Amino acid sequence: MKNISKFFAYVLLAAGLVFASCETTELDLLDDPNNVTQDKANLNRFMVQIQLDFASFMRQIGSNDAQLTRISYMFGRNYENNFQPAVLDGEWATAYQGMFSDMASAELLAIESESNKHLGVMKILKAYTLITLVDNFGDVPFSQATNPSEFPAPVADPGANVYAAAIDMLDEGISLLGSPGDNLENDFYYNNDFSKWTKLANSVKMVAYLNTGDLVKFNAASAGAISNSADDFQFQYGSNETNPDTRHPSYSSDYNVSGAGTYESVWLMGKMQDLGDPRIRYYYYRQTACVPGSSCDQDGDQALLACSIAPRPLHFPSAMAFCYLENGYWGRDHGNSEGIPPDSFKRTVNGVYPAAGKFDADNFSSVIQGDGGGGAGVMPIMLAAWTDLMKAEVALASNNAGGAGNLMTSALQKHIAKVQSFGNVDPEADSSFFPSAGEVNAYINSIATSFNSASTEGKWEILAEQQFISHFGNGIDSYNFYRRTGYPRSVQYNVDPNPGSFVRSFFYPANEANTNSSIDQKPNVGVQVFWDNNPPSPGFPVAN
Repeated sequence: MKNISKFFAYVLLAAGLVFASCETTELDLLDDPNNVTQDKANLNRFMVQIQLDFASFMRQIGSNDAQLTRISYMFGRNYENNFQPAVLDGEWATAYQGMFSDMASAELLAIESESNKHLGVMKILKAYTLITLVDNFGDVPFSQATNPSEFPAPVADPGANVYAAAIDMLDEGISLLGSPGDNLENDFYYNNDFSKWTKLANSVKMVAYLNTGDLVKFNAASAGAISNSADDFQFQYGSNETNPDTRHPSYSSDYNVSGAGTYESVWLMGKMQDLGDPRIRYYYYRQTACVPGSSCDQDGDQALLACSIAPRPLHFPSAMAFCYLENGYWGRDHGNSEGIPPDSFKRTVNGVYPAAGKFDADNFSSVIQGDGGGGAGVMPIMLAAWTDLMKAEVALASNNAGGAGNLMTSALQKHIAKVQSFGNVDPEADSSFFPSAGEVNAYINSIATSFNSASTEGKWEILAEQQFISHFGNGIDSYNFYRRTGYPRSVQYNVDPNPGSFVRSFFYPANEANTNSSIDQKPNVGVQVFWDNNPPSPGFPVAN
């Protein structure tokens, strides 16, 4: 849990209430005392705020994308209504008014002081953010952004142009990291190990080249990318509860006096349970052993779970999970927009990975604030397991099924080991419930055997399911995978048979579209980003 003390100290110094302020949708604040401004800053304070804003941005975008891909629960039956422009104000503000604005000022200070390491890190974080903005919004401001005196209404540059600029920025960042310069006073990600920052930059290139289908450059970038879990790029949260709350947001929402504040995805819990995935006890903690409608309570309890006595949606295949699961896994279906019953002390909550909650050892008790690891978890952003999964996708797309299977196996080995390392984050975890090495190997072998014997379509389905399961905690790469391939087709349908077009890109945020005369709001969420060459929605992806 390195850097927690530094993180806590600098949050107090530089942000005051960082996690609350990063979510703001008020875009007209001129001198927010919680934000760094040129007249009262130095380079290291800028770097603290930039790193925190980056984490907040990735978490917010990752949460949206996880909802669309069923990694997390999505409230609301209609995709377009669920993600109206005002919903995206916070993400946009964090990137443009927070990070990019601070970078514009910090770069001047870094150039003046020849702080090349600072410049390199900023360029890598900015490039990663720009690529993520394009992947989610399409064309976005870049060439005229953060220059309000000259361009008060910046135009949205074509996504392909922004991608190209971001890749150049990654190369510049790598070069700067190898140049003389002072270390960062606080590096929350890699503790000034700039070889790891270089690996991250190459991993981000992999994302860009995979999306655009440039496999030659993808392979070149992968040679220098993150390949060992010791180099995983993730943000470390703390366990402080108030003033400021430094805990993982998923922990804060579930471990409080009023009970769980979120629902978990019925599809993902059901899929992991069906497969016997050893990560399930780490991802989820069950507060009860019985879900209404399941074999332990077949009559259901409409006051707690109305769908348990409701008719099954006619468009759901018979094998598709709906409403309730066995063994106490209490969540919600994709698109369920029912009211909230008094079930907050019954729902399944976030477990020890990645939110640092409780490890599930069949305790079946309500959680309280401070349980488990106290929220000192991580937000995974780019993992070694994920780069293996990207390489597996490229291998399968290149008709190298054997290579794809081996890479998927490698990804599972790395990711399961990472998840299992969180067992000790909960000091009260009963280690007798930790999956054994034999159980883990049996699971991985069963997935590999199924993959090797499957048809080409079946191989895509298995790879996609493992891609989604392994991206619990951040759905950005899964959202890209889903739009690239259309897999997995096994994901739970929306409970509404007519949910409208799947979100191929998000609306521009309301505060941007309503105030920037150079940007026209999109007609709908079916607008595809420049690299998305699949058929339009509805109709693709087929599970929607």
